[in-house]
Amino acid sequence: MNTEETNVDKKDAESNDAEAEKRPDSAQVAADADAAEADVSEADVDQEEQEKQPMTSGLDHAADAASPGAEEAAAEKNGSVKLKIIEEAEEVKFTGLNKEELLRVAGSPGWVRTRWGLLLVFWLGWLGMLVGAVLIILQAPGCRELPTTNWWNGGPLYQIGNSHDLKGLEQKINSLSQLKVKGLVVGPIHIAPPDEAMSLRFEEISPEAGNLDQFKSLIHAAHKKGISVVLDLTPNYQGSSGPWFSSSSMTNVAERLKSALVLWLNEGVDGIQLSGVEHVASVVPSLWSDIRAIIQNGTNKYPNNRVLIGVTDISSAENVSDLLSSTGVDLLISRVLSAGTTDAMERAQAIQYLYSSHSQTKLAWSLGGQEEGHIGSLVSQALVKLHQLLLMTLPGTPIFNYGDEIGLMDKGVKFPKRIWDSDEELNETLQEEQAERLSCRNFFRTVSELRGKERSLLYGDFVLLSNSSSSLAYLRVWDQSDRYLAAFNWAAEEVTVLLSDAPVPRHAAVVLSTNSSVLPPDSSVDLMNLRLGPGQAALIKFPYTR
Repeated sequence: MNTEETNVDKKDAESNDAEAEKRPDSAQVAADADAAEADVSEADVDQEEQEKQPMTSGLDHAADAASPGAEEAAAEKNGSVKLKIIEEAEEVKFTGLNKEELLRVAGSPGWVRTRWGLLLVFWLGWLGMLVGAVLIILQAPGCRELPTTNWWNGGPLYQIGNSHDLKGLEQKINSLSQLKVKGLVVGPIHIAPPDEAMSLRFEEISPEAGNLDQFKSLIHAAHKKGISVVLDLTPNYQGSSGPWFSSSSMTNVAERLKSALVLWLNEGVDGIQLSGVEHVASVVPSLWSDIRAIIQNGTNKYPNNRVLIGVTDISSAENVSDLLSSTGVDLLISRVLSAGTTDAMERAQAIQYLYSSHSQTKLAWSLGGQEEGHIGSLVSQALVKLHQLLLMTLPGTPIFNYGDEIGLMDKGVKFPKRIWDSDEELNETLQEEQAERLSCRNFFRTVSELRGKERSLLYGDFVLLSNSSSSLAYLRVWDQSDRYLAAFNWAAEEVTVLLSDAPVPRHAAVVLSTNSSVLPPDSSVDLMNLRLGPGQAALIKFPYTR
């Protein structure tokens, strides 16, 4: 309410009082009283009506009351004045204590005690968490450092043998990549008339195999897929007088090989394979040292490691171990697993001996070869998958020959000239044989992929669990990774693999088996009563536990 409205109300009230004093009769007084009551009642009604109006109506009345016309109407009605008071609610905000008040409170004895108590609780809590973290770290098992490995330790090597179709081989690179092959061993492809040392030409490719441009194109295609290429330069690979001809010609042949090595390594090959390494290493040791240095020592142009693979006919594990040490090769392919016996106990003992004598990065495992033939010809067709699983899960580098992934049979001719079966020939075979080849290839690809990505299979420890004349079981273990148990039965009847004293849980999960209808993937097996059917093998997994 403004000052002007107040003055007007006061003047009206004084005027009404003066007029009332001039009315001496009681009738007039009664009339005035009735009028006052009527005004009061009317004001009450107006007030009730205002309360019933919406907020916008109340604001409109307030605006009208603020105008001069509203002031006059209020003053003229029956000589009475209606006062409209608009009360504005003011929001009260707490702005907190000022600086002086804060300082006064902070310096009080109660607040000081509270502050020190909170600080003590905070530091005790922080110290407790720190001590707990240290205890967890100290009690946790330490992680093993990954071993230093080379590209040839990362997956299977695939040997082509006497390669007579370099162009056709290049067209199969995608297929080999799907099999997770890490290295391709090609050759020999150089010109070497049988048993004629003087006609030997290391630097020239046999026209029967192809030409230099095709070989360089093969290397380029393989490298694009992450596959390294190893060239077999065994001198007398087609003769009968030995891989290095005679002892009298070995010095000349080894010397000529040195210059050829420089040529082929400069063309981009990732390693060299040589048969009969025990002969050259013992007859011309100085030249053998030169050969090793050329292959194994990296250069500025080719800093990556290049592999030297030796091949020997030796089958004794002790002799293979000695030769591996004396020759200094990176890998040695031997007949230690295919010595004309199927006795699982002897195989296991040979594996254990070589594993305990050398780093697994230097071990190579192979069945068959250019002289012996394919796995499918050395064992029954039903055992091809079993031996694929064996080679892939042993500690070392598995080496296969072309066609082993599909169980190829030699059929009277070891390593026939044709490398790849054509689609037309496959269509002429029985449907059952086609299905078996496809199943065999899928099994090879699955276990090859597992070996390349699972640490326990890639470079885990080898723990022999069970070994008998017909069965074998071992564990591959790496640090805190999943453990893999490989179990095999070579017998013609069902066997129970004894694992009661082994460091394994009661139950574990099947990863894959050679007979998925009996042991399907992801099924649970009782390791205290592990039964394998005739010619059956399985790969089983269980997690690491402290």
